Amino acid sequence: MPPADSEQNSPMNMPSHHRPVRVICITSGKGGVGKTNITVNLALALSLQNQSVMLLDADLGLANVDVILGLHPLYNLSHVISQERTLEEIIIAGPNGVRIIPASSGIKRMAELGPEENAGLVNAFSELNDSLDIMLIDSAAGISDSVVTFCRAAHEVVVVVCDEPASITDAYALIKLLSQDYDVDRFHILANRVVTAQEGRELFTKLVKVSDRFLDVTLNFFGSIPEDPQLRKAVQAQRAVVEAFPGSRSAEAFHRLATQVVSRWPMPRTASGYLQFFIERLINPGYAVEERAE
Repeated sequence: MPPADSEQNSPMNMPSHHRPVRVICITSGKGGVGKTNITVNLALALSLQNQSVMLLDADLGLANVDVILGLHPLYNLSHVISQERTLEEIIIAGPNGVRIIPASSGIKRMAELGPEENAGLVNAFSELNDSLDIMLIDSAAGISDSVVTFCRAAHEVVVVVCDEPASITDAYALIKLLSQDYDVDRFHILANRVVTAQEGRELFTKLVKVSDRFLDVTLNFFGSIPEDPQLRKAVQAQRAVVEAFPGSRSAEAFHRLATQVVSRWPMPRTASGYLQFFIERLINPGYAVEERAE
């Protein structure tokens, strides 16, 4: 595993790729289930496997990625929406070369963007010329327009759940909405804050039973993150646990998730059908995307 400060393996020094970027949206039915912390740590774990990673904080009105990592961006997505800055200008450097697109916090208008504004924000990624392997999207919780937009724009959707009735019920509601109204039919389920691996598998089974009965979807068990006091210590220190406590149970779980993404998940051939999240300069240099969403 490369050292965290290795410039040689920094994403900024990666050679350009002639293949699509994996776009993964991490979401949840309700807040407070640890979604953002999962996104941050998965981004770091992926970068430690020599993946060039960009993390988009898409919780547009209640951003937390910068807070979790102790970062202080000068500009964020609200400045892109207002056309004060380009997307390229607001990107900041995170640990181990992960590039972060920060969002705003406490700005009501950003939490109330309509479908066209959300679509415009997604299409703003055509400005980027960076070479990437993976784009992780930390969406808001719930079923807002922004959540729907980013889930539909991604190749893979990860739904984070905890073993709480409200978390399970709201996760099912989100899956139901995306499948019945927007034709998203495949989801990866990630169980968070479990005591044992078996508890995570049982939580997944609960969701499968109800979805198999009422929905036409495929749910895949992504894995589980254990309850870990060292993870809480990392949060308090505003650091990713994979960096602060690399030998912890939770850090090891994040590395297993990263390995699964890199080695087992299929490589996308094109952008998703709804919105072209990255046009040809980012998805596949030299390849023109013919079916661009209007």
